[in-house]
Amino acid sequence: MFIIRPIEQKDLAGLMELLKDSGYGLTTLPQDPVVLKKRIEHSERSFAHRDDRPKGEDYLFVMEELFTGKIVGISGIISKIGGFEPYYFYRLEKTQHESKILNVKNEILSMHLHYIHNGPAEICSLYLSPEFRNSQNGRFLSLSRFLFIAENRNHFEKEIIAEMRGMVNDKGHSPFWDAVGQHFFKTDLSLADQTYFRNRKVAEDLMPKIPVIANLLPEEAQFVIAKVHPNTEPAKRILEQEGFKFSGLVGPFEPGPILICDIDNIRTIKESTLGEIKEISDKSFRSETFIISRTGSKYRATLGGVVKLKTGGYKISSVTAAALKLRLGDKIRFATFKPKAKKKSQTNVAKVHTSKAKKKTK
Repeated sequence: MFIIRPIEQKDLAGLMELLKDSGYGLTTLPQDPVVLKKRIEHSERSFAHRDDRPKGEDYLFVMEELFTGKIVGISGIISKIGGFEPYYFYRLEKTQHESKILNVKNEILSMHLHYIHNGPAEICSLYLSPEFRNSQNGRFLSLSRFLFIAENRNHFEKEIIAEMRGMVNDKGHSPFWDAVGQHFFKTDLSLADQTYFRNRKVAEDLMPKIPVIANLLPEEAQFVIAKVHPNTEPAKRILEQEGFKFSGLVGPFEPGPILICDIDNIRTIKESTLGEIKEISDKSFRSETFIISRTGSKYRATLGGVVKLKTGGYKISSVTAAALKLRLGDKIRFATFKPKAKKKSQTNVAKVHTSKAKKKTK
């Protein structure tokens, strides 16, 4: 059984152990105990001291195997990006060019330097141990953050983005960086990424101010624009099921897609329910799987069953109650673990049957 909770200083050693096999690409969580210690401290301050409006708080959550205490995953949310240091991206623009004289039509893709000074929020720093990767654990680690946002809605910007990992191999090689970035930064992608994480001004200093014409790049560099790393495909699909869409922006160094969604339109947030625990059962009972979190300042989340009682309130299992440290009368927030399958409309069903009937009469 797993729980998700805010990170603490005591988790530093477990976090270092988790990240030892992370490879290249997780630039917000470098395998550097000094940097990680500072990020944990920032997270603890964010949970403890918040203003009425988002001001760049950085919340980190760990996924813990309840009975062993092992840290198997991590995820994060930034309440608002920008501020003193803007965030840099490329904005993609497509234009059509045509010559009737030559009977030629062309679509030109240009990449324009784009920066954000004032929001939105961002989900980030998602990493799950390879040993525990499956559809359930990855989905739980990703979506549990949204229950925290739903419970603390005023502390986050209206929109939220997710910068997806681009097509970079485990050795940090990127055909896009080879074709573009290295000509301006005169260094490898790994060092540029690490420097940008510590001081974003380096992007303003060195990134090209004129548009990059993608059509002039080598084919392998063009191919990776707005593409995600194969290991990131499942995370991208989960967010798309939640309502996220491609924003038209890509990362500045490895041009993975930036997904965006209005926070209030995120499925898990929109469909989440707040309720009071009126029964804790030692016996098993039928229920679909929900992401369940306790309310209040000490956030914890797990997967389990929830049943609405005829007398009002909700029933949970004693296992769930113990995992979340809940008692009768406490409140929970929960949402269905997976989006409900869309039913085919009667019109579509009728069309299918009509089509089959026509084939039989031929």
